Amino acid sequence: MTSIVQGMDDCPSWAPSLGYLGAASCMILANWGSAWGTWRAGLGLCKMGIDHPKGIIKNIVPIVMAGVLGIYGLIVSVIITQSIVTPGQDANRYSVFNGCAHLAAGLCCGVSCLAAGGTIGVIGDVGVRGFGLKATGGKRVWADASLSGDGDFGPSESVNAEDANRLYVGLLIMLIFAEALAL
Repeated sequence: MTSIVQGMDDCPSWAPSLGYLGAASCMILANWGSAWGTWRAGLGLCKMGIDHPKGIIKNIVPIVMAGVLGIYGLIVSVIITQSIVTPGQDANRYSVFNGCAHLAAGLCCGVSCLAAGGTIGVIGDVGVRGFGLKATGGKRVWADASLSGDGDFGPSESVNAEDANRLYVGLLIMLIFAEALAL
């Protein structure tokens, strides 16, 4: 007959590896989502900047919001890592249950940040390009610069600016809800 010592089955020496795997997956997936969102939104900003260079600074918001996703992953990874207890010489106090819970928490945060990064990237890409088209009335600023001369806004340009600002508010609301996916 074999005797089972209380705690040896519940707290094996390999249990902390599950927790570290959760912290690593959280960081990797959250930063991947952050990079993906930054890349997609940056492409849209570069494209919009060709046609409407005055709107570049205003439309940098999706890039910043995508970058915040990496910070979410860092915070959760630090919380997970700080709660992992390494095995001692006499006993291990970190259970398989804690390891599985930390693995699940890391995967939950990482995958949600990955999904939010993709969503922010697509919204930022399409929204920023749409803002540029609305603000210029579908014209390219650099192509019409020689024709306008003084650069004053006429009645159609002010209507375009109002429509672009309405589109911008919708863009911000969609970005806020996409960011909430990661929380």
